[in-house]
Parts: sequence; C-alpha cells; structure tokens
Amino acid sequence: MQRIGSPEKLEEIRKAIVEARDPKAPSIAVCAAPNCHALGNGAVVAAFEEAVKAQGLEGKVRVMATGCLGFCEMGPVVIVNPTQTCYVKVGAEDAAEIVAQAAKGGKPIERLLYTDPDTGKSAETLNDIPFYREQSRILIGDNARIDPTSIEDYLAIGGYSALSKALFTMTPETILNDVKESNLRGRGGGGFPAGKKWETTRNAPGEQKYVIVNGHEGEPGAFMDRALFTGNPHLVLEGLIIGALAIVATKGFI
Repeated sequence: MQRIGSPEKLEEIRKAIVEARDPKAPSIAVCAAPNCHALGNGAVVAAFEEAVKAQGLEGKVRVMATGCLGFCEMGPVVIVNPTQTCYVKVGAEDAAEIVAQAAKGGKPIERLLYTDPDTGKSAETLNDIPFYREQSRILIGDNARIDPTSIEDYLAIGGYSALSKALFTMTPETILNDVKESNLRGRGGGGFPAGKKWETTRNAPGEQKYVIVNGHEGEPGAFMDRALFTGNPHLVLEGLIIGALAIVATKGFI
C-alpha cells in the first residue's frame, strides 16, 4: 500500500479499488470467531475453498474467513453477499451446495436458513432474524463484508475517511468536542465518557502523551475485545490515530 498524503489521494485509491470489483460478484463470508472456531469452522472454510476450485469458480466466487457475525449459538454462521443470505449451523458437507447456489444466484437453501421457533418462518437475511432486527451493529456490522487482513476491503467500505477528516479538516479541540457531544462511553462496564477521558489526558502535565488501546480481557470467556481486533482491526487502528490527534500524542500502543 502506497503512502497516502491527502484526502484526494485517499479517495482516488478507494475509487480504484471499488471500480475494480464487480458489485454483483458473490462472496461467501464464514465466521472465524472463537465460538465458530470451536464448532469446526476451520474445516468449513477449507471445504468452501475446495468447492470453489472443484467447480471452476476461482476468481468468480470469493471465500472469506471473517470476524464474529454475532449469532454464536447458531454457528458456524455463513453470509452470502451481495444477497446477504444467512445460513446457520453450516457444516463442511454443505459447502459445495452453497457455492453452487451463490454462483448461480438461485433460491436460498431452505434447510440451512434460520427458523424462528415462535413463528416457524424462515429468515433469509440477518435483518430477518429477530436476534438481529433491533440491533445497531456499529462495531461488528461490517464483518461480513471484509477480510480482516485486507486494508483494501476496509478502504472499499469507507475506511479511514474519519481519519482523513480529522487530519485535514479538524483541530484537536474540534475532535474532542465531537467525541464529547456524541456521548461516546467506555465499553468496560463503567460507562465513563470517552471525551472527558481524552480531554483530561490532553490537559495533563507533560509533553509526551500516549494512546493505549486496552485489549485485556480479564474475565474468563470474555471475547469482546478479540471480536473487534479479529473482525475489523483497521477500525481499531483508525480510532487509535484519531485519539492520538485529539490528545496530541505521538506514540500509541495496543
């Protein structure tokens, strides 16, 4: 990835990435988060990759091992884009059928859809499932659309545009004011206002300031930070740099 020195260059690169991709081309996102991993998603990902090769669809159907897709008890969860078809409890034996369906754009595979136990109705997409319907999935909602190891995927969905705005159109003070007005709060349980914490750090004595991204999960079985880091790591990096700008820090740590 070349160094980007202006908002115009960022948008130029983003436009090139998007234009090089067929928005109608199918992609298959397989949840690779810890819970689905425990349910055997490694074999599922391998089966999808083998099915794509066997059906001569390399370069036509993309398979991605993604971050957490949310509905852990129904894992392994698979999302087929661009239709956003959601399959649950997918096994390696289902891969070839899903690949063929994705490539042909046929009807969803009924037996792999989620069935609402209250209504008996099948749900074809995430938003059709009651578990997801009322959620605002700000932090992990893009996981089904990106390979977490690909900066190009993150740029394609608008990644680093907030950093570009902060760098070229905002001052540290306006960044702090925006964060305070947003009422953004910490996710550790205390709900401390992020803007107030950042402002206190900025006003603290001493020339050298640091940003520390706390990824420590001190409670047994707590994977909330891991879900962010492994699902959309560039989101964390973008936030780290914006935080550094706000408090005038020159070093950051995870």
